[in-house]
Amino acid sequence: MPIINVRVVEGVFTPAQKKEIANKMTDAIVQIEGEAFRPLTLVVIDEVKSGDWVVGGQQITTQAAKAIAAGRSAA
Repeated sequence: MPIINVRVVEGVFTPAQKKEIANKMTDAIVQIEGEAFRPLTLVVIDEVKSGDWVVGGQQITTQAAKAIAAGRSAA
């Protein structure tokens, strides 16, 4: 059974977006292994607390992640 673990910063993705992530991750497995794997594919989305994600020494907060997604500087 494929298990896909996706980690995101808390509060960045809406429930609908998280559902879309899960659906598309499942679709990716199905494209590789076939439709028989759809009911066997488990997707877990973990939300990492704002500020607990660090990239290149810089904390990533919910606000910073949303700014990046909007095409703005996170600073």
